[in-house]
Amino acid sequence: MKDFAEICEYIEKNIEKAIELEKLLTKIPALAPENSGDGESKKCKALEEFLCANGITDFQHFDAPDIRVTSGVRPNLVATINGKTSKNLWIMSHLDVVPAGEQSLWETPPFEAVQKNNKLYGRGTEDNQQGIVCSVMAALALKALKITPEYTIKLLFVADEEVGSKYGIQYLLEKHKLFNKEDLIITPDGGDPKGETIEIAEKNLLWLKVQTHGVQAHGSTPDEGVNAHLASCALALKINSLEKELSERNKLFVPNRSTFQPTKKESNIPNVNTIPADDVIYFDCRILPCYTLDDVRKKIKICCDEVSAEYGVTFTLSEEQAVESPSTSESCEVVQVLGDAVRRVLKIEPRVVGIGGGTVAAYLRKAGYDAVVWSKHDETMHQPNEYCVIQNLIDESKVLASVMIKNT
Repeated sequence: MKDFAEICEYIEKNIEKAIELEKLLTKIPALAPENSGDGESKKCKALEEFLCANGITDFQHFDAPDIRVTSGVRPNLVATINGKTSKNLWIMSHLDVVPAGEQSLWETPPFEAVQKNNKLYGRGTEDNQQGIVCSVMAALALKALKITPEYTIKLLFVADEEVGSKYGIQYLLEKHKLFNKEDLIITPDGGDPKGETIEIAEKNLLWLKVQTHGVQAHGSTPDEGVNAHLASCALALKINSLEKELSERNKLFVPNRSTFQPTKKESNIPNVNTIPADDVIYFDCRILPCYTLDDVRKKIKICCDEVSAEYGVTFTLSEEQAVESPSTSESCEVVQVLGDAVRRVLKIEPRVVGIGGGTVAAYLRKAGYDAVVWSKHDETMHQPNEYCVIQNLIDESKVLASVMIKNT
């Protein structure tokens, strides 16, 4: 208990170091090329230099080639702190952020961490820099106090989470054998203001692009054409109705059902008085794990065939993203050790949940590794005026440190 009390004291006394790191990272926009950015290399370099300056020097790079960015790579960095055993505790955060969005909605400069009202405002301060900073602060506390962690600590900072993880966790799983089945893996990238939810499952994810092909005609003579837009609308309603047809419910998730939502729509024609020959819409489908993506693909094909027969159109379907994964067991070691740490630090009883959003944990679960997602934050990610609560930096750092020493 003496060691943990000293760790907590170190984190509280050095909170300015956490704020310093937040400010350093926020001022380096790490945007993917898909978001008109130049990747994460500059941000990763700044983080590595900060770690070196503070005594963490054991690094490995597993960078993914990407000719679209100036550096030529998307960085994936591992910092290691040796423990009492060779069993690894991975704490995985992502380096990239989403764009600021509409500038006029921000009350502070989005790429400057501004401290006010016990919060730090700025793009990325919560998603996912809070996870980066808290994992670093927990490790620095152990290093400064010369405490050997129970596990070998692997701080993993990955690229490309915000646009699909092709150059991040997917690249690592395909090209490098980093993980072992007995490893513990925590992703501090989702949670709640109390820090009471441990995410062990995600809905299967399908982002679908549907191109509808009809026949163009004048708006005054619609019978001479085949209205692709009208058929798209019919298909949107039919696919959305799968929410009722796939009727299973799971209390782990909110909402507790599978969802099939039409979202983005591309422009079709520039004028009002033309029947469009082509139309493009997108669906965001979040599917309970009891249904496979193949189950859903078959249902969607039936919907397309029915609309095609009724409206005389054809469809071209493509998948923007497709991820499915099993759940992490509630009884596995990482869930138990993390739960004990939450009880110890926050004095609350944690509970396991599933989420509809997608995280890098899904790829790990699909590959057969136990992974959980946990954080204590207000869920302001992707919003204007994103912020992290400074007290959350303290609390989350303590929880992660407690896991590192296995609550001894």
